[in-house]
Amino acid sequence: MADSSESYIHMVQHLIEKCLIFNMTKEECMEALSKHADIKPVITSTVWNELEKENKEFFEAYAQSQSKQDRMSEEETSRMIQKMISDSSKDPDE
Repeated sequence: MADSSESYIHMVQHLIEKCLIFNMTKEECMEALSKHADIKPVITSTVWNELEKENKEFFEAYAQSQSKQDRMSEEETSRMIQKMISDSSKDPDE
């Protein structure tokens, strides 16, 4: 059980990292993973919070860049999320 829980958390972390690449906010990431990967928002939020604790400087800079970035359309975001989920399910070792 511990291995599967660890693996699940690692997968959520990987998907959050993809959300960061797409310049998504925490809320957008929670919504996207809930909708497209059936991950409960509380799980995404918890993993995100732990990542923030471990990488405080990165997330401070990320938050600042968020206010300056142009936002992707919902359709573009949806397409990218579907691709990352299908890519993630093809090669779970990455």
